[in-house]
Amino acid sequence: MSAAVKVDGRSHRWRDHRITRRRELLDCTLDAIRRHGHKIGMDEIASANGVSKTVLYKHFADKKGLADAAMARYVETALVPRIQDAISEDLDEYHLTRAVISAYVTTVAADPDIYIYVHTNSAVSGNQDIITAAEGVIADLLATVIADRFREREFSTAGSMPISFAMIGAVRLASHWWIFDRTMTADELVDYLTMMVWGGIAGIARAAGSAATFTSEPHSLTLEG
Repeated sequence: MSAAVKVDGRSHRWRDHRITRRRELLDCTLDAIRRHGHKIGMDEIASANGVSKTVLYKHFADKKGLADAAMARYVETALVPRIQDAISEDLDEYHLTRAVISAYVTTVAADPDIYIYVHTNSAVSGNQDIITAAEGVIADLLATVIADRFREREFSTAGSMPISFAMIGAVRLASHWWIFDRTMTADELVDYLTMMVWGGIAGIARAAGSAATFTSEPHSLTLEG
C-alpha cells in the first residue's frame, strides 16, 4: 500500500509538472506570435521557447494542436477575464451591453496576430471545435447575467441561452470581418454592434422575454412621430 501511494504521488506530481510546463510553453508561444506575427512557424516557436521541435511535439501533436491549445489559453487568460470584468461592473443594461461588446472587440484588436494565427491553423483542418468551445464559455457567462436581469423584471428567462449564443456569435463574426477589413475604427465597430445588440434586447424587453408575445405583435420599420 505504501509503495502504491508513493507511485500515485509521483504520478500526480508528474501530471502537475506537465500541466505547468504546457502552460509555460503556451504563454511563451503567445508572446512569440505577438512579436513575430501570425505567419510564425514551428521552428520560430520552438526557438522562442528555448526547446527543440521534438520537445514541442511531446506536448502538442502538431501545429493545429498547438494553435488550438494557444486559443484555449488565450481565451482563459485574456478574453474571458476581460468579459468577466465588464460583467462585474455595476452598470445599467445598456452600458453593460456596450461594456461586454467593447471588451470582446478591444481584446481582439489588441492581439490581431493571435486571432489570425488561430483561425488560419484551425481553418486548414476545418476543425472549429476550440472556437465553438470558447464561444460556449462566454455564452454561459452572458446567459447567467441575462437570466438574472430578466428574472428581476419578471420576464421569461427561457431564451437566455440562445440569445447569448446569438449575441456572441454576431460579435465574433463581425470582429472576424473587421480584423481583415479595417474600413472602420474599433470604436465604430463597437458602436454598430451595440446598436444592433441593444436593439434586439430592447425588442425582447418589450415582449417581456416571451417569444410568443413577440411573434403575436405587429412589426414594421415605419418610424413613429
